[in-house]
Amino acid sequence: MRATLNPEIMTAAIEGFEGQKRRIDEQISELRAMLNGRQPTAAAAPRTTKRSTMSAAGRKRIAEAQRKRWAAAKGASQPSTPQPPKRRRRLGAEGRAAIVAALKKRWAGKRAGSGKPEAVTAKKAAPKKTRVRKAA
Repeated sequence: MRATLNPEIMTAAIEGFEGQKRRIDEQISELRAMLNGRQPTAAAAPRTTKRSTMSAAGRKRIAEAQRKRWAAAKGASQPSTPQPPKRRRRLGAEGRAAIVAALKKRWAGKRAGSGKPEAVTAKKAAPKKTRVRKAA
């Protein structure tokens, strides 16, 4: 036997249950305070106010303003003339031949039984810069 439920009855039931919930929450907070040895405090009231919503026109104005800011930021940071892509360096036939010759020489030294392979003549690196420490 189910009674017919209309919106007024359901609203009254919801309010009644929320009141019971508040009372139970207060009793729980009092018990917890007693456990911790403190005075009971009032439970925080739940939010009953409806949050304000933004209209579609307001969201549109904000979106347009943000797009305008992004366009200004991107326009300022871009270079005026696009830079051409850098070409990759390719190894020429002479360079490849020099590397092969150096490797053959090095492996020949290893096979001959010497512990240290022969040094390959290469460009000398620039000397490292050292910093001068001040005496304290």
